[in-house]
Amino acid sequence: MPSDAKKREQQRKKEAAKARQAGKRPQKTEEQNDKANATNGSTQNGSGELSVEEALCAKLEADAKLNAEARACTGSLAVHPKSRDVKIENFSITFHGSEMLQDAMLELNCGRRYGLIGLNGCGKSTLLAVLGNREVPIPEHIDIFHLTREMPASDKSALQCVMEVDEERVRLEKLAETLVACEDDESQEQLMDIYDRLEEISADTAEARAANILHGLGFSKEMQQKRTRDFSGGWRMRIALARALYVKPHLLLLDEPTNHLDLDACVWLEEELKHYKRILVLISHSQDFLNGVCTNIVHMNKKRLKYYTGNYDAFVRTRMELLENQMKQYNWEQDQINHMKNYIARFGHGSAKLARQAQSKEKTLAKMVAQGLTEKVITDKTVTFYFPSCGTIPPPVIMVQNVSFRYNDTTPYIYKNLEFGIDLDTRLALVGPNGAGKSTLLKLLYGDLVPTEGMIRKNSHLRIARYHQHLHELLDLDLSPLEYMMKCFPDVKEKEEMRKIIGRYGLTGRQQVCPIRQLSDGQRCRVVFAWLAWQAPHLLLLDEPTNHLDMETIDALAEAVNDFEGGLVLVSHDFRLISQVAEEIWICEKGTVTKWVGDILSYKEHLKSKVLKDNEKNVKQR
Repeated sequence: MPSDAKKREQQRKKEAAKARQAGKRPQKTEEQNDKANATNGSTQNGSGELSVEEALCAKLEADAKLNAEARACTGSLAVHPKSRDVKIENFSITFHGSEMLQDAMLELNCGRRYGLIGLNGCGKSTLLAVLGNREVPIPEHIDIFHLTREMPASDKSALQCVMEVDEERVRLEKLAETLVACEDDESQEQLMDIYDRLEEISADTAEARAANILHGLGFSKEMQQKRTRDFSGGWRMRIALARALYVKPHLLLLDEPTNHLDLDACVWLEEELKHYKRILVLISHSQDFLNGVCTNIVHMNKKRLKYYTGNYDAFVRTRMELLENQMKQYNWEQDQINHMKNYIARFGHGSAKLARQAQSKEKTLAKMVAQGLTEKVITDKTVTFYFPSCGTIPPPVIMVQNVSFRYNDTTPYIYKNLEFGIDLDTRLALVGPNGAGKSTLLKLLYGDLVPTEGMIRKNSHLRIARYHQHLHELLDLDLSPLEYMMKCFPDVKEKEEMRKIIGRYGLTGRQQVCPIRQLSDGQRCRVVFAWLAWQAPHLLLLDEPTNHLDMETIDALAEAVNDFEGGLVLVSHDFRLISQVAEEIWICEKGTVTKWVGDILSYKEHLKSKVLKDNEKNVKQR
């Protein structure tokens, strides 16, 4: 017989669950209505055309399928099937016939946060895709979440999309609803078990947790209730990221998670991920972000995986020391070999005593070679970007006079009464929260948007090049980089001349002549930079130029920008790039732009203190 205390406890759980389900039921009918509306909508729009965004999503999905078909991989599990770690031996991956990994060892331990780094095109994203699709043996009890693309457009709210990812909670709540009506003892016992499990996974606080994650990623309360289809691709990517953080899988795979985030959200995400308790593998071009989050670095180089303890800065130091020691060992071995070879050549046929010594040295040499010699240190190929000379034009190059802007009569003003000028010596970084209008300002300067009030005057000879995040998605994937550039710049008649131009942006040999669809995102971005630079612009408007680029390429871009004769307006979430190229920092918020007094690192500290205050406030409210 259960005690009175046990009965009271069971009754309390029942009442709590009933209260919870009472709150859920109206939501369920709303979801059913949403589904009905969505079905009706799809029936009505069935004959209509897809929107640009939907067409782009369909194209990306088709590309992902093609890539999966072009991949082949092998590997065997090297840990106990019940282990919480992942260890795969003889791990090999081929992609479109070229080897990415060859007999490597993949080892991921629970409680570690790994930064996966390597040159553009070495196969980092392919490796994550292989793990995410379970193309190698990974134990079934290890659940995986691979963040690949944004949340598909639907009529569900952002908050609903995040909460529904927790399949276990949704399944248990549905089961509890069914069992509440059953009176038999077995059903009631099962119901008690379900309530215990719901309590374990904090089902009561599910909505609060989901809302807190969305808030950290920049969603206001109103935005959390907005339909997913009303968000842009960047915001839908944030919803997908929120789902990953909410479900807390055993193995979380993030490919460039900061690409669609502003600086505020980057700082929040860094604080969130640095306490991840399971296995995290992330690819990021941001040294700052890797330093803040990672406990280990995995370097993908020469078809192998090499492991380093510590964050990115520790990896750089350790690797430099290892390469230096390797170089010393190699030089010593080569000196020894040359000395022995000379001795053998000189005295091998001399007197009996000298001949014996020569034979002894020959054996020593053979033994050294059999044991394996140290490889020569080969430095990575350095990429150099280049912006051709643009010539000079007299100032002012662009005058922004009393400009106000909003998208239509029903939306609020994004900017009011802006007044500033831009010249060829401008080196400016725009920062601020998402939705504050940083990209909008670049579009206004470029001429894609027209001011609602006021005027933007430009020098009649001004050439502007604008880089934005989706340019590489608009390339013709069936053409090779060489064919694409020859088509865009018919003035360049010789293929060899065009090959030299493309080669300056780190695309060499086969990469110049294979279809663009076989290139990684980072390599596609290099094609875009070659195309932009060869227009010889006076002014560069760069909107998140570091997305998909590796660190060496970002450094090359920074050097090229510093050598560039023209002006620059930069929007970026990469603190390091901003510190390398920007002379002024302007904050876009509350309908205007204001100059930040101080450097980008002091701005990051300001954001960090703001995030920590917000987190404390949320904890108190809970």
